[in-house]
Amino acid sequence: MKAKDVVHNYFFLVILLLAMILGAVTGYVYPEFSGNIAFLGTIFIRLMFCIVVPMVFSSISGAIAGTKNLKRSGKIMWTTIITFIITGVFATIIYFALILVFPPVTSAWTEVAREEIGSHATMTQMIVNFFTVEDFVGLLSRRAMLPLIVFSLLFGFAVNLSGEDGEPVRKFLVSMTAVMLKMVKIVTYYAPIAFFAIFADLVASYGPQITQAYARALGLYYPVCFIYIFTAFPIMAWIGAGSEGVRVMFRHILKPAVVSLGTCSSIATIPTNMEVAAESGISKDVSDIVLPLGATMHMDGSCFSCVLKIAFVLGVLGQPLTLSELPFIILVAVFSSVGMSGVPGGGYIGEYIICTIFFPDNMELAFPILVAIGNLVDPPATMINAAGDYVVSFIVSRFTDGKDWLKKAKA
Repeated sequence: MKAKDVVHNYFFLVILLLAMILGAVTGYVYPEFSGNIAFLGTIFIRLMFCIVVPMVFSSISGAIAGTKNLKRSGKIMWTTIITFIITGVFATIIYFALILVFPPVTSAWTEVAREEIGSHATMTQMIVNFFTVEDFVGLLSRRAMLPLIVFSLLFGFAVNLSGEDGEPVRKFLVSMTAVMLKMVKIVTYYAPIAFFAIFADLVASYGPQITQAYARALGLYYPVCFIYIFTAFPIMAWIGAGSEGVRVMFRHILKPAVVSLGTCSSIATIPTNMEVAAESGISKDVSDIVLPLGATMHMDGSCFSCVLKIAFVLGVLGQPLTLSELPFIILVAVFSSVGMSGVPGGGYIGEYIICTIFFPDNMELAFPILVAIGNLVDPPATMINAAGDYVVSFIVSRFTDGKDWLKKAKA
């Protein structure tokens, strides 16, 4: 019976992995052909984005509207945010220490191509844009996920405080969430074709561009991400639910890790994270708040890449990375990671923030370098970010449902 369960749970996942491997091989052998099929992956990602916007709104608003204890929702939210900040700071310090020992660029570049970039927003403008949009229509975009989450939270509280008058709205939100989850299953049947095209295009596009300096940077980055999964993630799961939590986490972590690696989007991984969270016994109100928030605010992998980007450009400019810069790098890494918001490529918001704070006089030089690194490290960074959202829900469950929450859920 157990063997059948394993086959049932991982059959489709194996198909996705095979599609990814085959796509990577195809991209290496037939790069021109791979460029022509890239649109097949784009279709899948866009479908997921179309689903995620209404799903995030209905799930968060419905969770807040349906809670009988607003104090509990507030506790879940603040526990989630504090956990995100702590893990982000921890990840930044780890990678900073590594970079001090193994700098990504060992000698300054004598010739670097410069390219123009458009005008950039001020720090206050970026803060405003992180949490608000100009009007309601602006919320209906994947590029406004954090403002959408803020709006969803406020809407959920408004429905909850409306009492009986808000009950029809609450029921609609719950039904809408269920419908969107079913729609995700329909779209998922197309995933193997999409993953084949995505990885073929990824290898075809970026493989030839990995020079010695970029190869060294990637060599410093990729192993750390996978080591982080097998060290930091078990610690988080253990804090959340003890040794049994570690076992449950490892039984379910592969699915969101693969989806996030293939889509390069924390947002597109939300439905998968919700599915495995339910299978792990995590309370629905916890997962409905933690996972959408995590898609825009929990960016440990992006904190890694932020440190790498800053150290890389400093090396290019012939400037050393010193311990005195650590507090500023922590602030920028955690702050800019919020702005990357789970979108493939991060919308380059993080790169703008890094440039304006660390390289204001060399933006034309720094920005294209930061974007190139961001694209090259995006898959494993997103995997850490998105899969980590699921793991953080263990910690939040521990502080909201008690230390025995997993035992109660299994019972």
